[in-house]
Amino acid sequence: MSKCLQYPNYNLNGCACLKENSYFLGFRVIFPYRRWWSAETIAVVTGGNRGIGFEISRQLAAHGLTVILTSRDSNVGLEAAKVLQEGGLNVTFHQLDILDPLSIQNFADWLHQNYGGLDILVNNAGVNFNIGSENSVEQARMVVGTNYFGTKNVIEAMIPLMKPSAVGARIVNVSTRLGRLNGRRNRIADVTLREQLGNVDSLSEELIDRTISRFLQQVEEGTWESGGWPQSFTDYSISKLAVNAYTRLMARILSERPEGRKIYINCYCPGWVKTAMTGYAGNIPVEEGADTGVWLALLPDQAITGKFFAERREVSF
Repeated sequence: MSKCLQYPNYNLNGCACLKENSYFLGFRVIFPYRRWWSAETIAVVTGGNRGIGFEISRQLAAHGLTVILTSRDSNVGLEAAKVLQEGGLNVTFHQLDILDPLSIQNFADWLHQNYGGLDILVNNAGVNFNIGSENSVEQARMVVGTNYFGTKNVIEAMIPLMKPSAVGARIVNVSTRLGRLNGRRNRIADVTLREQLGNVDSLSEELIDRTISRFLQQVEEGTWESGGWPQSFTDYSISKLAVNAYTRLMARILSERPEGRKIYINCYCPGWVKTAMTGYAGNIPVEEGADTGVWLALLPDQAITGKFFAERREVSF
């Protein structure tokens, strides 16, 4: 038996995919341990109508979970769910616009009435208006509003609905390494701000929101280029930096919940995936881009929370 380098408690076997208690996740075996989930396990995937969200929905449903696929556009969402249903997967569609508080509330009410809550939340819905070498901030308010504030609002609405579980409920935020605080490239130039955002003990929602407000104000004033912000995909990078910080903040807050009510929250970078968001210029197939997100959603009962992953490996914020 070989050992998983990231989680040595999990034994992996080259032929584990043939064992009754092993499961495939994308291109790799997830873990040859007990299957803690069932058809009664409810996974919600935002922005599930295409790309990574669609593939995450497909993989989770293929593992036997009940998946609620959401999309802002009802027509494309229904069509996406239909494709998966025709493949024999247990997928249901419901409209959800993460920018609309009423839509979030309507979805939460429907979810509670029909399923009693959820076990897994995958926050995939997001936007990016720059392709290739473009770096316009014309849509910065929409990008930040969707990717950060929308994601945050969905999390806040879903937490009260997350079901008690011995293995813990899970939240997975789809993010990017472009939003890393201390990456060699594309990081915030303000060292003090980086240190403040990097200190999880003193990190606050107010600090994250204030950072976003400062960026948007400079965008409106036309001074953002000299503000020390990331120089590539600036608005998208800032929005995901905020998501990463919020993930760490919520992990600290949620860690105080009692046993049986735990919620584990992590984020991951899918890489430069060949989807509409990258103008289909990515070099990573969507199946591989979805892999780490599904892996995080289905981890066994080990308290992994407040971490950032890529290719199933932990990376620094």
